[in-house]
Amino acid sequence: MTLPRLTRRAGLLALPLLAGCSVLDRPYVETLRFPLQPVRPAAMTVGLPPSAARGGRPRQPTLMIRALRAAPGLEARGLRVIRADGTERIDPYAEWVAPPNEAVEEQMRRWLAASGLFGGILAQGTRARVDLVMEGQVTALEADLRDGQARASIAVLLLGGDDGGGARVIGQWAVTGRAPLRAATNPDGPPPAAIAAACTEALAGALTALEAALRAHA
Repeated sequence: MTLPRLTRRAGLLALPLLAGCSVLDRPYVETLRFPLQPVRPAAMTVGLPPSAARGGRPRQPTLMIRALRAAPGLEARGLRVIRADGTERIDPYAEWVAPPNEAVEEQMRRWLAASGLFGGILAQGTRARVDLVMEGQVTALEADLRDGQARASIAVLLLGGDDGGGARVIGQWAVTGRAPLRAATNPDGPPPAAIAAACTEALAGALTALEAALRAHA
């Protein structure tokens, strides 16, 4: 009676090992990671804000940027592609170095700091004087195969004048940048590197539009 029990037990223990063979046989696929670092065009004007140019107060306002939120579907790091039929694909093996909303926020800070419009770009929790507050949401960072373009969109709200009675709304914008995608025969779009490059270029366009909108309020 002992021998059959041992045989059955040995057979049961071997089942997980046999089931795992298919996993071990799968080829290793390296995950590609791309930084989101748009380049500010050297030709962009950096100078005094309109108020100072007109002889107004010389002190430039400070701007506090609150953490950007991510629209539904943009929480994942994987590169996002909208196929020609309208379906969505998140690449499991190609992703941004950081979540899109965090990466866009960091680049927004760098971009606006380099604009020369503000006396300082501040973070939440600062003890410095805050003149303007901006909050927003990343609403798109994707390659859209329907029109052959990458798209980056940010919705922002500019607040100011918080005297204890609540901040007043100064402006509200939805800015979008676009960049052409390289043609591809693959239904999932161009290679990941080309998608990342086009999305980065599109973000540069969105940040350029945002800077232009903020210039009138600096």
